[in-house]
Amino acid sequence: MPPDSAAAAPLSARPLRRITVLSGGVGGARFLQGLLHGLANGSVPGGTPETEVTVIANTADDWWIHGLKVCPDLDTVMYTLGDGIDHDRGWGRRDETWSAKTELEAYGVEPTWFGLGDRDIATHLVRTQMLEAGYPLSAVTEALCRRWQPGVRLLPMSDDRVETHIAVADPESPSGRRVVHFQEYWVRMHAAVPAEAVLVVGQEEATPAPGVLEAIAEADLVLLPPSNPVVSVGTILGVPGVRDAVRATAAPVVGLSPIVGGDHVRGMAAQVLASIGVEVSASAVGAHFGARSAGGVLDGWLVDERDADQVAPLERAGLRARAVPLMMTDLDATAAMAAAAVALAGSVTA
Repeated sequence: MPPDSAAAAPLSARPLRRITVLSGGVGGARFLQGLLHGLANGSVPGGTPETEVTVIANTADDWWIHGLKVCPDLDTVMYTLGDGIDHDRGWGRRDETWSAKTELEAYGVEPTWFGLGDRDIATHLVRTQMLEAGYPLSAVTEALCRRWQPGVRLLPMSDDRVETHIAVADPESPSGRRVVHFQEYWVRMHAAVPAEAVLVVGQEEATPAPGVLEAIAEADLVLLPPSNPVVSVGTILGVPGVRDAVRATAAPVVGLSPIVGGDHVRGMAAQVLASIGVEVSASAVGAHFGARSAGGVLDGWLVDERDADQVAPLERAGLRARAVPLMMTDLDATAAMAAAAVALAGSVTA
């Protein structure tokens, strides 16, 4: 990275025309809801309803089941922003029925622990048919979004097949452990056993999807929402070329901690952080991403108010840091988080 791009330019003198967000599923989607809400009502500094938001979504959670290609994070963002999400679960379609799942179980078809709702299956059928017809995942995602109108440009991190697997202990295996797909670890095992290692298959050979690198390079602001730092944001950054693009962009790069009060708010961040030797704390995750001035990817890092004592160590490590409320309790609270991220970006000096 050239020395003059190690720190980002301040935002105070210019409007926010383009924001790029590196997002996982539920946490990222809820943050995006708040960001769009804040842009619409003018509570995000420099933002307007015309501000273009591009979302680069994690696709390493994807997998094939019953002959269908399922993209959980892409779909969660699309359904959430398109007002089709099941708000209670945080994933899948609202007003869902499960007849196909029940029939598959009656036939004894495995896996029975991963259920596709009847409405949700339609999305996967369309995606699979288009992929088998030769369309890349990015084009398929664009086509699906024409129905949902999420209000953002939604891009997969890569058109290539990348899948996260988790190594867990298995006393019956000669090696003492076995490797399961991320979905089995999360859905069947409920992340209830320690993750010994995270293995991202196909990542080293993958290339960024069309538009990904340009969205980072041309942004006025790059945001890392409170998504899983290892198996969501981490896998996006792991696609060859993406981390370098984030480090090189002229835009400020600001992240929001998914760790509040020493634990994750939702999901399995604690388990996978432990697997890579990172302490489960807001400051440790910020240090894991690192300051761009020291070869990392961040200029600023927001932590929750209850982690205010971690601001000083973060700043000593080269990160602008502030403590603000980071619980996404409603749209206004989440919009306030987005506004705080923009304000922190504005304090970054070249």
